Amino acid sequence: MDKIPDGVAVFLGATASATDRAFRQGHDFGYFTGVEVPDANLVIDGLRRQSILFFTISEKEAEGEGLPPELVRDPQAVTGVDRALPAEQFGTFLAGLAQRTPVIYTMFKPEELGPENSNEKFNVLQRTMTTNPWDGRLTRELQFVRVLRDRFPQVEIRDCSPLVWDLRKVKTPAELDVLRRAVRVGVEAHNEVIRSTRPGVAEKSLEAVFQFVCRLRGAVDMAYPPILMSGKNHAFGHYHKYDRTLAAGDFIILDAGPAVEDYHVDISTTFPASGKFTPRQKELYEAALAVRDVCLATYRPGLTFRQVGAAIEAMLKAKKLEAYAGDFRGVIRYGGYNHMIGLATHDVTGTFAGPDEVLVPGLVFACDIQLFRLEEEIGIRIEDTVAITGTGCENLSAGVPRTVAEIEAFMKKDGLLQLYDGARPKR
Repeated sequence: MDKIPDGVAVFLGATASATDRAFRQGHDFGYFTGVEVPDANLVIDGLRRQSILFFTISEKEAEGEGLPPELVRDPQAVTGVDRALPAEQFGTFLAGLAQRTPVIYTMFKPEELGPENSNEKFNVLQRTMTTNPWDGRLTRELQFVRVLRDRFPQVEIRDCSPLVWDLRKVKTPAELDVLRRAVRVGVEAHNEVIRSTRPGVAEKSLEAVFQFVCRLRGAVDMAYPPILMSGKNHAFGHYHKYDRTLAAGDFIILDAGPAVEDYHVDISTTFPASGKFTPRQKELYEAALAVRDVCLATYRPGLTFRQVGAAIEAMLKAKKLEAYAGDFRGVIRYGGYNHMIGLATHDVTGTFAGPDEVLVPGLVFACDIQLFRLEEEIGIRIEDTVAITGTGCENLSAGVPRTVAEIEAFMKKDGLLQLYDGARPKR
């Protein structure tokens, strides 16, 4: 409301699913309301300082969707909105609003559903739909903008996407609590995959272990399709075909995270299929780990990502690792930062100053250190979900083994796959 004192903001909720898949609310709408009801709408009135939620669902329908009946009986108490009206009144309300409001704000960028990222989705829809000479349709949001301008020409229609994303960029204590729970699920799932890894194990089996643990611990979905790269597939960045059976010399990247209460986690671990690093794998891995460690030791409020990069450069020089400076060029420029994390894995950022972004408490992002030697079929990603605190940073994804010694000791233990195979009756 403080950001829109001259008008009102209108948010469209996600529409009912056309399939039997469970309904997922759009991230922006869910951020403001927490309401998992299809075809809902929200008006936030910056002039009158009130919020109005529009939705229609019966108590029986709510029960069938696993929603609390109190949402239907007393939506104001459940959601905190000032008023709740049936969805059928939205059009009439909007027409009246246009007669007394100079500015209507709405989202110009696409809604995010599940693992989607709004900007990435917009670029794809522009290419495949809006600018496609055999299609030409607008996105749902831009079609809504067009309808508003056609029906209410006296009202100025403005984009509130950057305003919303600036709010989402800095996490509240309540959001951080959810992210901590989500990360604990992700850490447990990574650890079970690492323990289950052996030569002769199929990647598909490891992917199944990851999803099983996440679902068992309450994940609503995966933050993104788990990425599992080994052998020649390190060259493909986001490879998730799971079509190899691991061999003794393979070096593995697992890049995967769950979605818990719609908040996403991004963690990458790297480990040898045999449970023992070769000298070359150890050399490269420890160079990447040194960069990751100096990032976590340096992050604190008031610094920029560029200043963290300077600390990386100083460390490489002090440890005589300058030969790797070219590998870490991008990591140095952005101080280990790859992307924000929150309701989306590649979370929206609103205004962002790039390397000169000043760290503030509540920022949550991926510290993602990568080093590849594709000709040797070695790929390394050491990725953590990091939150900036009042005095430094919190590595939310602490708990996965990171040093060579920790990983090798950890992999001597049996994982779920070995326990499952050992428990099956012999034929």
